[in-house]
Amino acid sequence: MNVFKLSVIAVAVAGLSGCFLEGDDGKDGVDGQNGVDGTNGLTSLTVQTELAVGDANCPNSGLRIDSGVDSDSDGTLAEAEITATSYVCVPGVSSVSSSELLTSLNNDWFVAAQTEVENNKQVWMNATSGSASASSNVEVATVSSQQELNAMVENLRGTAKNVILFVGDGMGVSTVTAARILDGQMKGLAGEENQLSFDRFPFSGLSKTYNVDAQTPDSAGTMTAMMSGIKTDVGVIGVDEDIERGDCSTVTGNELVTALELAEIAGKSTGIISTARITHATPAATYAKSADRNWEDISDMPEAAVTAGCTDIADQLVNFEANLEANFEGLDVDGIEVVMGGGRRHFLPKDAAFNSPDAASTVEGDRTDGRDLTAEWQAMYTNGVYVYDQSGFDGIDTETTERVFALFNESHMQYAADRKNDIAGEPSIAEMTSAAINILDNNDEGFFLMVESGRIDHAHHAGNAYGALHDTIAFAEAIAAADALTNDEDTLIIVTADHGHVFTIAGYPKRGNPILGKVVNVGANDAATAADGTPYTTLGYTNGLGFRNLGDVTNSDASYLDGPDTGRKDITDVDTTTPGYHQEALIPLGSETHSGEDVGIYAKGPGAFLVNGTNEQSVIFHVMDFAGDFVSKAEEAME
Repeated sequence: MNVFKLSVIAVAVAGLSGCFLEGDDGKDGVDGQNGVDGTNGLTSLTVQTELAVGDANCPNSGLRIDSGVDSDSDGTLAEAEITATSYVCVPGVSSVSSSELLTSLNNDWFVAAQTEVENNKQVWMNATSGSASASSNVEVATVSSQQELNAMVENLRGTAKNVILFVGDGMGVSTVTAARILDGQMKGLAGEENQLSFDRFPFSGLSKTYNVDAQTPDSAGTMTAMMSGIKTDVGVIGVDEDIERGDCSTVTGNELVTALELAEIAGKSTGIISTARITHATPAATYAKSADRNWEDISDMPEAAVTAGCTDIADQLVNFEANLEANFEGLDVDGIEVVMGGGRRHFLPKDAAFNSPDAASTVEGDRTDGRDLTAEWQAMYTNGVYVYDQSGFDGIDTETTERVFALFNESHMQYAADRKNDIAGEPSIAEMTSAAINILDNNDEGFFLMVESGRIDHAHHAGNAYGALHDTIAFAEAIAAADALTNDEDTLIIVTADHGHVFTIAGYPKRGNPILGKVVNVGANDAATAADGTPYTTLGYTNGLGFRNLGDVTNSDASYLDGPDTGRKDITDVDTTTPGYHQEALIPLGSETHSGEDVGIYAKGPGAFLVNGTNEQSVIFHVMDFAGDFVSKAEEAME
């Protein structure tokens, strides 16, 4: 800094000049005559101005030096009097001290993010070089034309032997965030830094969830888009938007072909898992064509639809093989190998004689046509195993069993938090996923598997964050199990949701505050209060049934026993972290609703690099088709 100051002074002095001699010496040392006084000259001025950091001329600060003639002799240098301007700038910093390095380059967050970027670069190179290996010797191809680039990418088509689609029903972004934090806190962490299994997937994007006729969607239209590549209306399954909901006659000619059907035609093994009824909208969209998602069994259908020849969804599942072969001349397929979920009532006659040993109702079945579809399935597939409880599931030999039909509950399966209360026991979604993969991978041609966590959605509808988040965590465990059992080189795994919910993470809670708890602000120890003087929770719902304080009750559906109780409540003495606490809601409704915002898509394996940006939901089908080359392989099989 001393050098800098001296250099400024030197520049300033060098810029000044003056005349100090009164006259010339006379010739030969003799003084000459005195000269005549002239008129006073004008004064030259130099002005220095300090510049702040960020100045356009001296970004690192410095001095501006203006010089000129004081024309009006007022002792100041006006703007118009400046004839020259120069700058002396402080040089930029070209090095930092070791202490500064420690606070940035060696900071844990900095290093972790830097490492993640490098890992992401490697993943991209692996994906686009056609290899999923983590080798440091990845050969990156270079192309000289768009045609060469297209050809290189096209070579990646069909590199997925197996495709697994995981659908968290109602698993919006706020649900993923809250579940991630809860999972971390259950592990003893602050929570926010935690990652669910699919958070670690290398590729991700967003999906726009609207239906053709609806801003906020339902599961039937959204899952049809994912399974067929075509968006459609609310409430219809496996058909395009030209359908009229509830009109059986409009189905013919508007049916769509699904990824599961294409995989079946191509010779792959196929499977469906859901913690909801297996005839519910999301799983049904993999195999059924229906003018109404509610036609789960014949008792749910209007007489006109039955008379017109439409069949119920349960019937379509059991007769999937015959129906698919009837649609394509000369086709011979072997049917769906694995079906696991709830919904026994839609497969059994409305007759107590057909009740399962663990039936919860006096009459378990709903069918009014007298048919026992479970018996029909067993007669059709003598090499198959029908199970209905944990014991039967545990007895499955995945190496020798060719196919499984498992219906673990009369209606939906239990919430993850409530599984211990099941009458005969039922497997977790992770256990079902593992068993399905171990059965399906016995086929050398590969497999297609769809796994739905249906009860995330149901807990949200009931206004119970505890139930929704625990089902999301169980879902993440199933994804981890699938990841461990498969190989990134030949298996594409996509994780997404059909839609979100009006579920929020609000307030300004401090880091590590219990996600199910009341808001405690940064630097505080006591719960924050709203303008009405009472505390509030971090999690909440815009609409629904509202407040419930049911303590240790783990069945989220218990909220439906009473009407809406919305608006602000004094929860000062309420433990909001218990399973039975249902968050406050603003707008009273008989059930909380879906939301219309985008949801996440997470992917790994062959073709996963196509998942990026914001996409129409129907793009998910096309990613799966690219990875597995379903359409081409199915066409080849039918030639």
